[in-house]
Amino acid sequence: MRNSAAFLILIGAIGLGAPALASDVHLAKQTAEEIKSVCDKAGGKFSQDANGYGCGTDCHGGPGTDCVVFCKTGEKCDAQVIGGRRPKNALSALQAPARSH
Repeated sequence: MRNSAAFLILIGAIGLGAPALASDVHLAKQTAEEIKSVCDKAGGKFSQDANGYGCGTDCHGGPGTDCVVFCKTGEKCDAQVIGGRRPKNALSALQAPARSH
């Protein structure tokens, strides 16, 4: 429970601290199990409490708060990503796009 509260505080801090750098994107509704699976694939940290569940990554395969997906229980999910990206799903929200050379 303590980790969930800290996770939500970090999400809020990012939203208040860098609004020009972050984009909020609405995603489809997903279950906690689906978000946990995507989170594991992205290398992030999954968190869940009575209000919802989510995942945070550093956008590069490790835990962090640069790329975040949060779902309120029974509702659609929201992603917060750095820059002007518009991810279409939770996995693309939790990972930085591949750089083209």
